[in-house]
Amino acid sequence: MAAEVAHGPDLGALVILLGSAVIAVPIFKRIGFGSVLGYLAAGLVIGPFGFRVFTEPAEILHVAELGVVMFLFIIGLEMQPSRLWGMRKEIFGLGLAQVLTCILLLSWVGVALGYSPQTSLIAGTGFVLTSTAIVMQMLQERGDLAKPKGQKMVSILLFEDLAIVPLLALVAFLAPGAGEVTMAERLTGVAIGLGAILALVIAGRYLLNPIFRILAAARAREVMTAAALLVVLGAAWGMQLGGLSTAMGAFLAGVLLSESSYRHELEADVEPFRGILLGLFFLAVGMSLDLNGVVANWQLIAISVVAFTLLKAAGVYAVARLFKASHREATERTVLMTQGGEFAFVLYAAALAVGLISDEGSAMLTAIIIVSMLLTPLFVLIHDRLMPEVEVDASGVETPKDATGSALLIGFGRFGQIVSQPLLARGYSVTTIDNDPEMIRVAASFGFKVYFGDGQRLDILHAAGAHHASLILVCIDDRAAATRIVQLVRHEFPNTLLLARAYDREHGMELVKAGVDYPVRETFESAIKFARAALDRLGEPEAAIDDAIEELRRRDEERFALQLTGGMLAGRELMIGNGGSEKPKDVAGPDTAPDESSVGG
Repeated sequence: MAAEVAHGPDLGALVILLGSAVIAVPIFKRIGFGSVLGYLAAGLVIGPFGFRVFTEPAEILHVAELGVVMFLFIIGLEMQPSRLWGMRKEIFGLGLAQVLTCILLLSWVGVALGYSPQTSLIAGTGFVLTSTAIVMQMLQERGDLAKPKGQKMVSILLFEDLAIVPLLALVAFLAPGAGEVTMAERLTGVAIGLGAILALVIAGRYLLNPIFRILAAARAREVMTAAALLVVLGAAWGMQLGGLSTAMGAFLAGVLLSESSYRHELEADVEPFRGILLGLFFLAVGMSLDLNGVVANWQLIAISVVAFTLLKAAGVYAVARLFKASHREATERTVLMTQGGEFAFVLYAAALAVGLISDEGSAMLTAIIIVSMLLTPLFVLIHDRLMPEVEVDASGVETPKDATGSALLIGFGRFGQIVSQPLLARGYSVTTIDNDPEMIRVAASFGFKVYFGDGQRLDILHAAGAHHASLILVCIDDRAAATRIVQLVRHEFPNTLLLARAYDREHGMELVKAGVDYPVRETFESAIKFARAALDRLGEPEAAIDDAIEELRRRDEERFALQLTGGMLAGRELMIGNGGSEKPKDVAGPDTAPDESSVGG
């Protein structure tokens, strides 16, 4: 027993590993540097160049690379062919143009600094890959994620996420031993690789959905989790056996399952493992940072950071202007996207593993990326000081002050205008706010009093009388903003009755969990009236129509309640399909592109 204990896991080291991340990540996120830099800093402190709690980071890195594999699986799940097709111009036009332009600008920098051409190409390409974590966090904090300028940046990030797969293949091609392979061996390798891809596509097309359907029917949650991990790791292993990247296998598996009705469940099952292992990967990268090499070459690192940053900034700005972005939008995109990103660490680790770069070179390139990431918040701060947001022309419109209406209506678009009519007809005093001055001016010409204000600001809510109102109605058409308003209202005014407009079922569930008393799905009632009209034109009796509509409402309410606790797939049997005796298949919903979040409205 003593021997077994002596050779058991080093729990003390494990506690330090997890504890360092738990301490560092929240601190770095709070000061605006993001979780990735927190992991890197924690790894540096406990690694061989810090307190030496861990002296062999390569062993941890080897295990933690599974986090990258799972990360690419999650990315694949988000890459539904329908979604990619809908965003094709931004992703494959804007994204491709920015990546190629920046590669052309950056790949020669290393040669000028004394690197070999292969190392220079890898170094420059790694810096092209922007930090998804940093940019997405800043877009969310700035409220730009759902705006057109934010969606364009998201499209570029999506393309860069896609690009990591061929870039990893490029690393394998440039490996020192790759040139010694004969043409016959290379063709054989290509054939084996294509065969592995074809086998994965066939398995994904014809086996995965039936298998998950059987497992779902068994109602064994832990088996579904095990199956999700089996798909990810099995696909990665299959690609590895075929001589290809494990990351490519995981990515393809994700794409194949991206339009499955089990997509959300798979993502939920894999996400915790992905998060832990990817955090472990960044910890290991931080441990691997050779501070002695960094100190010895600090001048070269500083010059490299300046050169890479300036050239990438020039490339991002030029492409933005080429694609008709305004000077302000192009400048903001440049500031947010000039840093290197977390996928550069993946690329450099792969290059190190095949001998394309040395340990010292990997440490220097990693240091360059980290410094560029650290500089991003500073660049954003300078940008916001020099180019503040253009003030909205609110001349001639009033802001709320000590309003006392019995109802507060937030958002006076088409939806909000209709909602206001019965309330006003019944004599209720309604305070209305909106953040579009032009719409407020037009509303005034029709006899409406609408105040200028953003419902996401607590001071505006107080000024609009939210603390006095018996009812608050959130009628805006911005899904993310609506959720934020609901969360703010429920936290600050917990006893006020709260209704909100929901985009679809999934958004409705999100709003209920945020505290809404009653979500109204924006297309549901109009679809019911449409169906009633259809039955009436077909000659159905009025009583039969009433019964059908009432049954629809009952089934919808029951299914919605089941989904709140059991996920999007719960209550599928309550839907009436047209596939005979079979249960509803994994097809698109009636409202939108294939996405089960909208099936049933």
